[in-house]
Amino acid sequence: MTSITVCLPEERLLKLQELAARLTISPDELARIGVEELLALPDDEFQRAMDDVLKKNAELYLRLHPEVPNVIDVRTWEEFEEELKKLRKERDERQQKPGPLPSGLLFRGQENSCWPLTTTLERSKREGIALADYYDLVCRVKPQIETFVGPNWDIPEYGEIKKSVQGYETFFDELLFGRIPAYDFLAYLRHHGFPSPLLDWTRSPYIAAFFAFRYAQSGSEKVSIYVYQESPHGGKGRSSSKPQIKSLTPYVRTHRRHSLQQCEYTICVIFEIDGQGWRFAEHENVFAREASQNFQQDVLWKFNIPSTERLKVLELLEEYNLNAFSLFGSEESLTETMALRELDFRKKDS
Repeated sequence: MTSITVCLPEERLLKLQELAARLTISPDELARIGVEELLALPDDEFQRAMDDVLKKNAELYLRLHPEVPNVIDVRTWEEFEEELKKLRKERDERQQKPGPLPSGLLFRGQENSCWPLTTTLERSKREGIALADYYDLVCRVKPQIETFVGPNWDIPEYGEIKKSVQGYETFFDELLFGRIPAYDFLAYLRHHGFPSPLLDWTRSPYIAAFFAFRYAQSGSEKVSIYVYQESPHGGKGRSSSKPQIKSLTPYVRTHRRHSLQQCEYTICVIFEIDGQGWRFAEHENVFAREASQNFQQDVLWKFNIPSTERLKVLELLEEYNLNAFSLFGSEESLTETMALRELDFRKKDS
């Protein structure tokens, strides 16, 4: 029997796993049964089914495979490091030129190259939600979180926040300086699993590599490390009628994971003049738009690396004390690190 690998978005994979659990079979077995039933259809029914599937997934396919030339497949970790040197050299050369300084490089690792670049809020099926509605949700959960874990987060009252995000200038002025209302609390929520509009990055390509390879399995042929530069030439143009990405300042007092992981965050928003005010938008739409305009800003590179490099990369990172425990500092991350050392690295050495 021949095996094949199928790329699924994370939310589809979770749905497959949940359905398989209800049927008390493995996800692989459920997928095999579905494919066999589809192939058993008469030719005309099979063609109609395929046409329907392709039509429904056309938008998804375009989102997962935008026509961006900066998708780079490398064969080894060493090849990625060589490509990274080129990007840094180009950035350093621009910094030596007169004029506005280019922004720094940010990195993000994902364990499956088929996954789109989305926030956890988008993955929870709340894409496009108005900022006023999201802040209403945040203010509702805040007292319960403070009751159990503290401290008391000093954030503006909801009425004040709502007024800010429903008008244009107040929120835009704050965003211009890399801040948003209740930023410290939103960063805390992002690090603890609450659906968040913040897309998290790190200033370290090696921390990004850890997150890319941490849970990478043989089922996903490649992992991805994204590299983002907000303004390669210094300044940045904006339009209130189009989605825009803004990097937030890293100087915020929040959970210690923010510092341990050298985090920075971006937010993607658009202003609606119909009275709803600011709402969240998808990062990928902005990246695709800017790619069609010769990458004057919001430049994104995507490096795909074989998942078979996992142990080599994780062991290299371990030499620099980059592991789950150093990046999370919890008891669970300590046992995860011990298991990797004793079960994987020691096995590799024996």
